[in-house]
Amino acid sequence: MKELESLNVSFVIDTFLLLLIGIGPKIALVPFLELTTGMPEATKRRVLRKMLTTAATVAAVLLVLGGLLTRLLHFTPGALGVASGIVLLIIAVGMILGQNGNGGAHPVQGQDPMQVAVFPLAVPYLLNPAGIVALVTLSGEASSIAVAAVAAGVLIVVLALDVVVFRWAVQVSGKMDASRMLVTEKVFGFLLAALAVQLVLNGLSDVGVIHLTTGH
Repeated sequence: MKELESLNVSFVIDTFLLLLIGIGPKIALVPFLELTTGMPEATKRRVLRKMLTTAATVAAVLLVLGGLLTRLLHFTPGALGVASGIVLLIIAVGMILGQNGNGGAHPVQGQDPMQVAVFPLAVPYLLNPAGIVALVTLSGEASSIAVAAVAAGVLIVVLALDVVVFRWAVQVSGKMDASRMLVTEKVFGFLLAALAVQLVLNGLSDVGVIHLTTGH
């Protein structure tokens, strides 16, 4: 069947990897642990639930309506890629140069923990710019209901992984070495910066400003 041509193992794996980067636990894990340090166990769990439900809700909306939004607002996936890359680069620089998990960019002292759960934890840490690009692109380019259903299924799998990882993190957070988490954040900040640059390059290529060649 022609409408199922895009459904293959490669599509599923590529979608999983994109969403694992875009809404997986790695980027948000260290900020979550640092921003919830000192909170009572019950509050940490409330923050976790709010963060996960907010990110999942926004992701579902983007997956369903992302293609429509690109048409209504008259922007291309390439423009979205450039904008998302710039935002992700700002986040990465904050992670590299900041003195704490939120890079100094999002002061949270004195804020309602539920507000912190929404911003910056749910967005832009858990659902980050790379995830927004991936979801909007999937929404706009899904060739059939079956393809969209597979993308939704992969999203559910990644969100389930988030639940497992963050629940584990809440349980062991008191035993984690702060200096090791800080080093991990700095290293991953460099990787995020590289991803941000790639998003910008891909966006510029999509709009025809540059031509990218792939090496073998």
